Amino acid sequence: MKAFCAAVLLCGLIQGTPALAAPPAASPLLGTWAVDTARLPMAAAARPKSVTFTFAEAGGNKLKTEVDIVDAGDVRIHSKSTVGTDGVPGSITGGMEADTVALTQPAPNVLVMVLSKARTPGSTRIYVAAPDGKSMVETATYFGDNGTPIIRTNYFTRVR
Repeated sequence: MKAFCAAVLLCGLIQGTPALAAPPAASPLLGTWAVDTARLPMAAAARPKSVTFTFAEAGGNKLKTEVDIVDAGDVRIHSKSTVGTDGVPGSITGGMEADTVALTQPAPNVLVMVLSKARTPGSTRIYVAAPDGKSMVETATYFGDNGTPIIRTNYFTRVR
């Protein structure tokens, strides 16, 4: 009888305790990614030797982004930003292409990034991590010198 009462009491305690929510799954975008430079739409001699992106949580719904490029002439470029995913613009340091970024993350595996430099619109980039987390595609949109809209796709593989 004691065992039965203990079981009933335990069930009552468990049922009366709110279920603990599982922590949200980490975004599959988090980590370090390498661009497949062989697939970049430019002459082989002009292609960078390497391009890596790192996305990391920075707390407070902020995302830390670091980009490391080794260009065709072995010049190293490092840019970084830490901004919220709420669409509010923030600064990029070290960026040749942009000095301001705004981010939103409509799904755990999707990141939308809008870039500008010196208050001039730059590009919009959409990053989508594959369901297996091993690859990612970037769709970049911008305007060419003559105002023609351009869409470019870049392919990434996970480094870590």
